[in-house]
Amino acid sequence: MNLPNISKKRNTLSDHAYHVIRGAIVTLQLEPGQLVFESELGNTLGVSRTPIREAFRRLLTEELIEILPQRGARIAYMSKKKIEEARFVRVSLEVSAFKEVARKWSTNDASFEKPYQQIKGILEEHRKMIDQQHFDKFLELDESFHNTVLELTGNSTLVSIINQMRGHLNRMRYLELLETKHMNQLVNEHESIFEAITANNEKETERLLREHITSLENFTPDLINKYSHFFQS
Repeated sequence: MNLPNISKKRNTLSDHAYHVIRGAIVTLQLEPGQLVFESELGNTLGVSRTPIREAFRRLLTEELIEILPQRGARIAYMSKKKIEEARFVRVSLEVSAFKEVARKWSTNDASFEKPYQQIKGILEEHRKMIDQQHFDKFLELDESFHNTVLELTGNSTLVSIINQMRGHLNRMRYLELLETKHMNQLVNEHESIFEAITANNEKETERLLREHITSLENFTPDLINKYSHFFQS
């Protein structure tokens, strides 16, 4: 397990612990069903048990870990039902959010220049990850693209809800990346979605985003069959 030592990052250690552990769960470094212990993770990350305990509380609310009495914690198994629920919530909320951003986007408004450059930079980095076949970083950039657009709504509650639901879906998306290597397709879709947003084309933004989120559903049965040890109903 290759987790970074975070002992030198003094402020918000619990945030750092949360993001590192969550990232390890999403990218399956911490596998579904695996037992994890506060003391062991604390030693690995170079922090006390307190930030780990606080990170566990947040992961528990996202149902990414389960607390086992007298035994510690276990990485939650993946669930077809939970993945389908997360996909439904994401489509319902994220499509509305992206359409709102498309509606209000203005190339003449200086406040949009910074996010424009941020998103263009993310898309350029995404292209580099295709050549490097760096799946962990690719998924991280995928989240960055969606989060940067979502944050333009100014609705922090919406962003928080979508991010909480995304953890379950992203474990499946990571498996899909490993199996299908469809990175080029995903970057093309992101670029098309962003073009629709900056053109104020709400209808096209909705169509493209729905297809983007749901296009990989056909792979789900095969992945569940191949990685059945990761799943519980």
